[in-house]
Amino acid sequence: MLPVRDVNHRFVRKKEAAIIRKTTQEKPPAETHWSTRSMAKAVGVSRSTVQRVWRDNGLKPHRIKTFKVSNDPLFAEKLVDVVGLYLNPPEHALVLSCDEKTQIQALDRTQKSLPIFPGRLETMAHDYKRNGTTTLFAALNLTDGTIVTQCQQKHRHQEWIKFLKTIDRQTPPELTLHLIVDNYATHNHAKVKAWLKRHPRFQIHFVPTSCSWLNMIERWFAEITTKRIRRGVFRSVKELVQEIEKYVEHYNRDPTKYQWTKSANEILEKVTRAKAALDKCLSE
Repeated sequence: MLPVRDVNHRFVRKKEAAIIRKTTQEKPPAETHWSTRSMAKAVGVSRSTVQRVWRDNGLKPHRIKTFKVSNDPLFAEKLVDVVGLYLNPPEHALVLSCDEKTQIQALDRTQKSLPIFPGRLETMAHDYKRNGTTTLFAALNLTDGTIVTQCQQKHRHQEWIKFLKTIDRQTPPELTLHLIVDNYATHNHAKVKAWLKRHPRFQIHFVPTSCSWLNMIERWFAEITTKRIRRGVFRSVKELVQEIEKYVEHYNRDPTKYQWTKSANEILEKVTRAKAALDKCLSE
């Protein structure tokens, strides 16, 4: 007969194994994921026990990551091209990561906010008034981290050409410009192609489809969203544009030089593993 201590130990290990198995292989009835309460009830343990097992095994069922594996037939070719520009930029040239941040809303809160205070968070009214939108065109200079921007009402090919002209004016004319862009139809419009043909110093490099993470301008968009736009209060589109321009001017005084670190081979290996995992799930 086993000692009581050993019996209790086996019982605990059995419950822990049940928690791990249910978390990774089962779904709770009528719900999308387990909570500590639903798991504790299903296994017959305390919520603190569930929390401990999840923590010890790195399980976080309340969180989820999003992803999408590109189906671009030229994925590897485009990836090698773009990463090559990041890691080994050509001489006598600038590499510019470009995109548009569309539908930025000029939101005005319905009530005044309360400032931060010891023991109290800054507060904002949960509802707001919409005062229109703007589109922010931006080009990140990967040599020194500076940014070229332009706010426009729309984001058609006409506005894209206008922004290309702005880049042309604000960069040294003797340098070749390598622009990294996504596959948005505006960037591939016939009139855009005709303009580029007349301005051969512009060289366009497309990231693979569904690979916005490969365009480094997205990192800067995340920064301006967090630091200036999301918690901003704007009574008009004009005020919104003014504040964006003020932020850009301040940023360019001491820009962040973003560094790409992953090689194309490392990314290709990771994508290959992701596709293999997806194929395995589909076959089961």
